[in-house]
Amino acid sequence: MAAAVKLPFVVLSLCIFVTVRSEICNLSTLQVQQNNTGGKKGYDPIFEVEVKNLCRCGVMNVFLRSEGFASSMPVDPKLFRQENGGYLVNDGKGIPSLMSVKFQYAWDRAFKMTPSALQVTCQENRKE
Repeated sequence: MAAAVKLPFVVLSLCIFVTVRSEICNLSTLQVQQNNTGGKKGYDPIFEVEVKNLCRCGVMNVFLRSEGFASSMPVDPKLFRQENGGYLVNDGKGIPSLMSVKFQYAWDRAFKMTPSALQVTCQENRKE
């Protein structure tokens, strides 16, 4: 009888733990900053974009929204490319906690970029 009561409690506790862990990472834990580098491509200023993961977990499959995005210089498609109605960052690969991915583009103005999707990849550190 005691084992029958403990099993649902353990399952419920695990579900709550996993839910809380994944809720700590959301779109607001991705920071997108842009800076004018001072360089030029023709007449267009060059902007550097930094996508930083502020979550304590890793994230992957990060997508940004940027309406009308264009660049007068090539942007490395492994770092930023249009895909599935948004812009995929870092080829969909993980961005560890407190790390960032940077890329550059050139245009006559900076484009607004906001996070639109991510996948959390939390892994506990285990000591054996």
